[in-house]
Amino acid sequence: MRALVFENSLPRLALTKILSQFSPRAFVGGLAPIQLLEIDEPTLPADDWLVLETRLCGVCGSDSKQVFMNGAIDNPMTSMISFPQVLGHEVVGVVDSVGPAVRARRVGERVVLNPWLSCATRGLPLCEWCQQGELAQCLNFTSGQLTPGIHHGNSSQATGGFAERVPAHESQCLPIPDDISDEQAVLADPFSVSLHAILHHPPSEEAGTALVYGCGTLGLLAIAILRELYPRTRVLAVARYDHQARLAEKLGAERVIAHEPAAAVVHAVAEAVGVGVHTPWRGLPMLNGGVDVVYDTVTSPGTLEVSVRIARTRGTIVALGVEPPKRFEWTPLYFKELSLVGSNAFAIEEHAGRRQHAMEWYLEWVRERRVDVTPIITHRFALDDYGNAFMTCFDQGASGAVKVLFDRFA
Repeated sequence: MRALVFENSLPRLALTKILSQFSPRAFVGGLAPIQLLEIDEPTLPADDWLVLETRLCGVCGSDSKQVFMNGAIDNPMTSMISFPQVLGHEVVGVVDSVGPAVRARRVGERVVLNPWLSCATRGLPLCEWCQQGELAQCLNFTSGQLTPGIHHGNSSQATGGFAERVPAHESQCLPIPDDISDEQAVLADPFSVSLHAILHHPPSEEAGTALVYGCGTLGLLAIAILRELYPRTRVLAVARYDHQARLAEKLGAERVIAHEPAAAVVHAVAEAVGVGVHTPWRGLPMLNGGVDVVYDTVTSPGTLEVSVRIARTRGTIVALGVEPPKRFEWTPLYFKELSLVGSNAFAIEEHAGRRQHAMEWYLEWVRERRVDVTPIITHRFALDDYGNAFMTCFDQGASGAVKVLFDRFA
């Protein structure tokens, strides 16, 4: 079958990095670590696995960061992955074949993939986190019947959706109701990421103020979730591009602030919430007060430096994004007694007195017409046009890209 394969080849990595200084298209060129290849059909690690025929697969920010080598080599997560990789974990597919022990799924069924490679997928007894439904906190991402990997796409054995077919454990496959389209279903994974962050660190029950930093996929979905679940909360947003700002307003942001200069962001938030500004000898100003919670979907040193200045005393900053670290001035973190918390993926989530998987919440709300976030889907590409797909992600300002899909029918 055809698949986009990413190899951990030092010569390819080094040469691509050098060539990218002349043209960013080197990241998807003939010498790049990622190539479209013919590989073997999926093999099942155990009898309770099945094979999906891929219909749609979203390009996640983590996928594009890997292709464009935007990361640090000392990232400790490299201890939990294996190569070669077929990326892509935002998968909608149809069950193509099933192992002899599969009971819950049937051939021809349309499903969305919960990509986490936790205890059940690895043939292991459930660890303490998996027992709670917190699959992204599993203690066994390097153990059991699979090669290391936290989710599909970064395990050499559990290949991802940038391929014609995907192996999956039956517990990972959530059925898609007939009245939900593939386009709606493919957003279940990123929607769940933002939902997890907001449910675990919600805005004030009173009429408070939340700020969504970054209006890419996760940020726009966070705006839609806040608007639906917390209608009394004022939602501010910071966007890099005009097309993101328009979508943020469409999905419910009260005010959208341009992402730079950073000092202007601080002043704009001060104006929006009606608080004073402290101006230091040098560097960015700090608010005397601010927003209740910041959902930082970028989580770069620059966005964190602004976030600790615009959050109110004892406010919360939720870090959803992943960017390479470097120094920033973070004194307001201690001075205002802020809570800086990470938020990783999604889980079995509790809301309105019920517990179910985050993706099931999303599918339920889509069926009830409570949310429609499909406007964030901006581009579709065939798998063999992967170069243009990734370059569309690379230059979002010119392309107007938000969510880019690989589409079997494109």
